[in-house]
Amino acid sequence: MKKKIKIQFLGTGTSQGVPMLLSDHPVNQSKDSRDKRRRSSVLVSWDEFSYLIDCGPDFREQVLRSDIKKIHGIFFTHEHSDHIAGLDDIRPFCYQMGSMPIYGKDRVVAALEKRYDYIFKKENRYPGAAQVFENRIDDTPLKFHGVQITPINVWHGNLDIYGYRFQDFAYLTDVKQVVAEERKKLKNLEILVVSAIRNKPHPTHFNLDEALAFIKEIGPKKAYITHISHLLGFHEEVSKKLPDNVFLAYDGLEVFVG
Repeated sequence: MKKKIKIQFLGTGTSQGVPMLLSDHPVNQSKDSRDKRRRSSVLVSWDEFSYLIDCGPDFREQVLRSDIKKIHGIFFTHEHSDHIAGLDDIRPFCYQMGSMPIYGKDRVVAALEKRYDYIFKKENRYPGAAQVFENRIDDTPLKFHGVQITPINVWHGNLDIYGYRFQDFAYLTDVKQVVAEERKKLKNLEILVVSAIRNKPHPTHFNLDEALAFIKEIGPKKAYITHISHLLGFHEEVSKKLPDNVFLAYDGLEVFVG
């Protein structure tokens, strides 16, 4: 029996967020709250369980804004700072729930161990440090509390990273290429979330045209665009140009699957 899944968009911005520092671009001056974008992350929840995808530098603010009370684990897409720089702020969840399970490619977990060596230390640990339980995962599907989670290999420029499919929902950020074998894992989706950084081509990310072509090929019932920079344009104006089943995500948006 499929679970009803809730997806909370905690952040929908690119690595520098929107507004971007020291920029007078009109989108950075927007008064529309949907144009204020923290670094990209989502919380995926069903029953009493909640799992975070990526934990970037805005994590603390995102938790406060969305009033998140529990996180049962964190899935990392890759090791870039905008996706991992909030790990130290999981401490209150560790105090409440014990060691936080984290999941990612071997390379990604190794990068976390290097950057946050004080968290991963086994001896003479600082008593206030966050506690994690690392899980190095591969392409093998996982099953947690009745929901299958399938890692999806995608390419972020020349870096192989993970997206994740939770039942009939898939989240792919920082995408530039998805090979045919991995696209097969994305059949019959209710909701696809995929990144589109701007309108002009980018060396390591889909632009909007590439993202829309990918969505059309995959054929989800609905799709949401994330990891958006100010260069994509104003939320309201871009939204009017999208296909009927494609939407720009924004911080605080909640959608449901199942």
